[in-house]
Amino acid sequence: MQKKDTMKTAAAVLIGAAILTPLVLYAIRRVQSKRMRRNIASEGFETASDVLYPGQRRSFRHYKIGPVIPQ
Repeated sequence: MQKKDTMKTAAAVLIGAAILTPLVLYAIRRVQSKRMRRNIASEGFETASDVLYPGQRRSFRHYKIGPVIPQ
């Protein structure tokens, strides 16, 4: 009887960890990305993101920086 309870508890913990791990990783990446964008924006248009964060390949292609000419 005690072994069944232990197995159920272990299974519940493993399932919980499997569900929470991707959510935590997503939240961490989102916070880091926001921090990087905030730093890039505060430095201004002249300082490129590769100068601020050398060695990290993050592209912010969907953000328009600088003067944008409407099509």
